[in-house]
Amino acid sequence: MPIYEYQCKDCGATFEYLVMGKPDPECSDCQSKNVCRLLSTCGFFSKGSGGETIKSSATDSSCAGCSASSCAGCGH
Repeated sequence: MPIYEYQCKDCGATFEYLVMGKPDPECSDCQSKNVCRLLSTCGFFSKGSGGETIKSSATDSSCAGCSASSCAGCGH
């Protein structure tokens, strides 16, 4: 069951919606059905070679001030 992110075209609110066979979500603020699905970033957790947990997402892919697309690219 996927969770999608939506934005209401009437009031501008953004909200998440768990799809469980009901295809038409409504705005959690104004109950309008005039909504559009947003393109969301995804994230994941992974175990590194030493057993440590590594968090990764599209927004966490580079160090502050670094132009590499991942820490493997800059060595940090």
